[in-house]
Formats: sequence, structure tokens, C-alpha cells
Amino acid sequence: MAAVMPVALDAMGGDFAPKEVVAGAKKAFEEYSIESLLVGDEAILAEFEKGLLGTFHASESIAMDEDPAKSVRNKKDSSLVRCAELVKNGTCSATISAGNTGAAMAAALFKIGRIKGVSRPAIATTIPIVGNHPLVMLDSGANAECQSDWLVQFAQMGSVYSSVRYGISKPKVALLSIGEEPTKGNPLIKETHKKLAEMENKPFEFIGNVEGRDLLNAVADVVVTDGFTGNVALKTLEGSLKFFMKMLLNIMNTNDETKKAQDVLLNYLLPVANELDPEATGGAILLGIDGISIISHGSSSARAITSALRVADELNKADIIGRLKEAVN
Repeated sequence: MAAVMPVALDAMGGDFAPKEVVAGAKKAFEEYSIESLLVGDEAILAEFEKGLLGTFHASESIAMDEDPAKSVRNKKDSSLVRCAELVKNGTCSATISAGNTGAAMAAALFKIGRIKGVSRPAIATTIPIVGNHPLVMLDSGANAECQSDWLVQFAQMGSVYSSVRYGISKPKVALLSIGEEPTKGNPLIKETHKKLAEMENKPFEFIGNVEGRDLLNAVADVVVTDGFTGNVALKTLEGSLKFFMKMLLNIMNTNDETKKAQDVLLNYLLPVANELDPEATGGAILLGIDGISIISHGSSSARAITSALRVADELNKADIIGRLKEAVN
């Protein structure tokens, strides 16, 4: 088991920072004994934090619309950069930010560095599945263009993440394509399919191609794709689920008869809605970095921050980085 250290939390990142970030950190400490180090302007943080949690001063912050690479290079005392440095020097076990996604990736890559042997880090997003453990999809946006060897590594890293987080001994891994047959897909998918099918001693079961309609059907435990396709698929799912829930609520409020039905159905629908709520997943993890780096949604509430802290704590205790190093090397 890895040593228990505080989590470096970017207190200035996100639409509702620092109020919701601090509130989430307090809840994680009070209910789960997870310690955070709030990184940000201490004068601002003093308004929300009264000594329960530790703080680390950072005089700058990176806005959502700033250029990722340039901001990480130029704003060396930003909360996001300092979080990554705290992981690199061993002060903290993980870094979490709901701020600029590109900057969070750049800070992790430049300051923490890649695991030896990893070609490119990938964003692994957990997609809730009703009545089953979540699906892990990667890459969800770190690499718009990929090579087949990178996708093979994504399969290796994604299977380790699925095993560690959800206790699956031999995860089912699939490629996202436009057809189930090995001959379907672009050259990248065809080449990757061949490599995964012929790969020996793999710690996962490669089940071939799946289509977009299969993502919520618990067909696979891990789905691998390039960052462009993965991000489009993820945003499409998010938008579709929001549209469906909005449509359902509108129908229930149509008239007195549907409102009566609402009183009965809500007791059954609310648990399902809770399962599908992305705030319960804690954010996406950047796999391939030599340290735990979790990227939370920009609109993260206190609940989402608490979830992210719980995930970071679980992954650190399970030595996810050590497991990833074994799989890749």
C-alpha cells in the first residue's frame, strides 16, 4: 500500500471555486478522513477555510480560456502548477483540479512527467452504467490523433484502472468503431485490432469492436479510442442523457394525470438518476502520468470534489501508479 499523504487540491480551479472546492474538501475530511492541501491564494481561502485543512499559497491562477501550454510555462506560481509540483516532490499523493483541462494536462505532463515507457498519456473517463459498474473509456480528449501502439497502451492502462477501481480480475476491452467486424473502421482501428488480437499474455480479454450504441449496454469494461472520437462520443452521451431527463420531466408536468404518475415514478427514477449523475464519479484520471492526476468537470460542486478526493484516496492506497508501471513495462 502506498503512503497516505494529503491530496493537492487546486482551490482556485472551476466555475464555483474556491467556495465549492473548499466545501467538498471539508466533507471529505469530516466524513472520510481524507486530507487535502488547498492550493491557492491564502488571503482568499481564509474567507472559506478556518483552519480545518492545510493550505499552500499560490499567487496566480489559470483561467478557463487561457492557452494551456503558455499559461503553465508563464504562470509558475499558479495553483494548478503548484499542485503538480507537490505531487512530483512527494509532498502530496495526487492532484485534483476542476480548472482549465488543457492546463491540468500540461502541468501534469511538464511537472510530474510520464511513466517510463508510456508514449502518450490518456484521459480515462468513467461512464455510469445502470445496474453495473461504470465503463472506462479512453482516450477522452488528450490526443486528437493517435498511433496504433498508443491505443494498445491505452488498453493496457485502461484495464489496470478498471481492475484497481472496480475489482475486475480480467476486464473486457473493446475498440470503438463503426462496426463489430474486424474489417470495419479506419486504418488506425484495423491496425490496432490486429495488434490487440495477436497480443500474448495480455491481462485483459480483447472482445473486438463495439459501436457507439454499445457504450451503455455493459458489453465491455474498457473501450479504447482516439481522443477526438472519445471526446465526441462522451459529449454526445452527456447531451443525450440531459435531453432525455429534461423531456421526461416535461412530460410528467403536462397535466394533472401525468403529475399524479410523477408522484409514483419519481421514487423509482431518482435512484437511477443518482447512478447516472457524473458528480458521483469524481472526474477523469490522466493515465500514463507518473502520479495521480484527476481532472474534474469545470462546473463541479462540493459533491463532485468530495467524490474526486475519494477516488484519489482509493487509487493511491491501491498503488495505481505501481500497477500501471508493471503493465506498461
